[in-house]
Amino acid sequence: MRFELEPHHRNTKDDDLIADLRRVGNELGKASVTIDEYNDGGIYHATTLTRRFGSWFEALERAGLEKTRNLNISNEELFENLVEVWMKLGSQPKYNTLGKAISRYSSGTYEKRFGSWRGALEAFVKWANDGVAQQNEVRPQSPRRRTPRSPNLRQRAVVLMRDGATCRMCGASPNTGARMHVDHIVPWNKGGETVIENLQVLCEKCNVGKSDVEI
Repeated sequence: MRFELEPHHRNTKDDDLIADLRRVGNELGKASVTIDEYNDGGIYHATTLTRRFGSWFEALERAGLEKTRNLNISNEELFENLVEVWMKLGSQPKYNTLGKAISRYSSGTYEKRFGSWRGALEAFVKWANDGVAQQNEVRPQSPRRRTPRSPNLRQRAVVLMRDGATCRMCGASPNTGARMHVDHIVPWNKGGETVIENLQVLCEKCNVGKSDVEI
């Protein structure tokens, strides 16, 4: 077996980078190309173009392509996607794990929005923890209820991080093929509130079994 280094693109001409971006657009038959689409079909990596031209939008403009609309994605949508990816992986998402098959947005989208991948994760954790601090401000739903039945996205994020996306009953995780849920410890229909202290991560099998026992 022969070992070879991948081509080094630092000295690639601007015109060659732009030509390859146009080629991907032509092959897709689209007036614009997303970062994920270029990484799937381009010779180079989108990061090479964004560093060379200052931004992905500038690269698109130079290639005569329409600008993608990732700037219209809200922080909340980006954080919601991180919760979904975390749940699928069973561990903290890493820069290289946000592939098209598992994530709606590329790591480059987070990097562009928050300055770096680390900055994106720090903003995500702050957003989740701020939500927990605000949960006591939720207005009563009824004379007997202080919280709604379903955990909100921030609560799901905090419980997911706290429990390591691992079932508190059997130890299963997405790595073992399990599907994970965020569930009440004391059931909501038995007076349990939707607060962090009363939420836990369970695999689908344990969650269904727990429901059967309670019935």
